[in-house]
Amino acid sequence: MKTKFLLLFFMMFFAVANFAGTKDSIQVKSLEREKFDPNRDAKADIKNAVEKAYAENKNILLDVGGEWCIWCRRLDNFFLENSDLNDFLHKNFIVVKVNFSPENENKEVLSKYPVIEGYPHFFVLNKKGELIHSQNTGELEEGKGYSKDKIFDFLKNWAPGKTELSN
Repeated sequence: MKTKFLLLFFMMFFAVANFAGTKDSIQVKSLEREKFDPNRDAKADIKNAVEKAYAENKNILLDVGGEWCIWCRRLDNFFLENSDLNDFLHKNFIVVKVNFSPENENKEVLSKYPVIEGYPHFFVLNKKGELIHSQNTGELEEGKGYSKDKIFDFLKNWAPGKTELSN
């Protein structure tokens, strides 16, 4: 009986912890890497991000990639391992993961932006949803990973308040 009670207690604890930990898929800041989901509606996610960015005076970072992409996973893990970068990112940007994979290339959404030469790729939008920068993340790499200085400079350069247009 005691074993059943303990089992039931732990099951309820984890169920409540999992429910309490549910996050809006647009803005995830946790110890777990958010995955690229081919079933998400990127157009709706971006629309919701614009509303949220406008209300919070943030820019939007579209992170385009897929689960098939090793560099996409490396970049996600890089942010998780560097809490100062992750904090700065989420303080200044609403992050939207846009899946690109054989299951869903998000052609309609991505056709509105410059051509992507490699993955992952960043598009920075202002709080109105207007493109202000297209970033090849290969330029942010260092060795078999990413450069903390280059990524921090990128984030600072495109944080809210920048008005210049670039592609």
